[in-house]
Amino acid sequence: MLLYPPIKELLSQVPSRYMLVNLVASRARKLSSEAEVSGEPLEEKAVSLAIREVAEGTLAVEEAEAAEPAEEEPAQPA
Repeated sequence: MLLYPPIKELLSQVPSRYMLVNLVASRARKLSSEAEVSGEPLEEKAVSLAIREVAEGTLAVEEAEAAEPAEEEPAQPA
């Protein structure tokens, strides 16, 4: 169970619970892959680090959307 930071505090940074979950999960995957590539273990779980970034305001929805590459639709055969 998440005790700190409170969900209300996190939702003041992100508009909805759904978006919060997606934002945290995306950032946690990125943190994990960066740690794996560098070979350095994380001091805490990646999800905890991502939640802390949201609570501190260092990770926002706009930043996450800008960091994700735009998905291209496959070309339809004529």
